[in-house]
Amino acid sequence: MLGFKAVNILGGMAMFCSLAAAQDLPENIKKAGSLVIANMPNYPPLEFKDPRTSTLQGLDIDLGNAIAGKLGIRIRWSEMSFEQVVPAISTGRVDLVLSGMSDLPSRRDTMVFVDCMVSGAQFYTNHDRASQFSKATDLCGQKVGASRRSAFPAEIDRWSKVHCEAQGRPAIEVIGTEGSVDARTQLKQRRIAAALQGAETLPYLMQMEPNTYALVGAPITSVYQGIGLAKDNVALRDAIAGALKQLMEEGTYQSIMAKWNLGNMAVDRVMINSEARATN
Repeated sequence: MLGFKAVNILGGMAMFCSLAAAQDLPENIKKAGSLVIANMPNYPPLEFKDPRTSTLQGLDIDLGNAIAGKLGIRIRWSEMSFEQVVPAISTGRVDLVLSGMSDLPSRRDTMVFVDCMVSGAQFYTNHDRASQFSKATDLCGQKVGASRRSAFPAEIDRWSKVHCEAQGRPAIEVIGTEGSVDARTQLKQRRIAAALQGAETLPYLMQMEPNTYALVGAPITSVYQGIGLAKDNVALRDAIAGALKQLMEEGTYQSIMAKWNLGNMAVDRVMINSEARATN
C-alpha cells in the first residue's frame, strides 16, 4: 500500500449542534425523500460501472448509500461530466457531489466539503520503463499527461517549476488529456512518458492490468477528497457530517475503505474544508 505524509489540519475546532437525523435535513430534501448526488462513474475504484450489468459500484457509491441509510432517505445518482458539477450544485440541480473530488481552496468560494479520505497526485509510467523513470525528477524534460478537467495539469506545472526548472533541469511538458483513460491510452502508445492521477486509483488499476504500469516516486501532493455541496447549505452539511461521524464510530466507514483496499487513506475524524470538527 502507498504511504502518505500527514496533511496539516488548519484552523480550530467548531461544534455541530447535533448528530445527523432525518429531521435535521433541509425541508426540500425531507419532502423529496431523496438526495440527488452528482457522480462521474469513470474513476475506479471510487466509482465505475460493472461492464456486465452497468450497475454503479465503488467506494463512493458504498459510502453514499451508507450515509443515506443513516439519514433515512434514498439516493438518486446523477451522472454528469466534471465540468457540469459546480453549476449543478450552484443551481440546485443536484444536492451534492460524491465522485473523487479534491477539497481545494480554489473550490471553496462556492462549495463546502465534508472530507472523507486523504490522497495525493501520483506519477506513473509504463511497467517496462520503470528503470528509465525510477524517480520523479527523471521526468524533467519529458511529456507527462493528466486530465485537463482536473487540477493535475497545474500540479505538474507547479512541481516542475520547483523540482526541475529551479534545479537547472528542463521543464516537464504538460499534456492535457480528455480524462484519465485518455492519459493511459497515450501512455501505452508512448506518446507521453508518464501520467499523473490520484494515488487512490493506481493500486486498483495495477491489479486489473498486471505488469502494465509502474509508480514513479511518491505522491507529489497530499490533499483531502470530500463530499461537495453548496457553501451556504449549512443544514445539509451538518447532516452529512453527522452521518459520516456515526459511520466512523460504528466501523462501517472503515469497512468500506478496507473493502476497496484504501484503508491507509481513511480519515480518523470529521473534516470540513480540511479542518477537524467536533460533534456532540
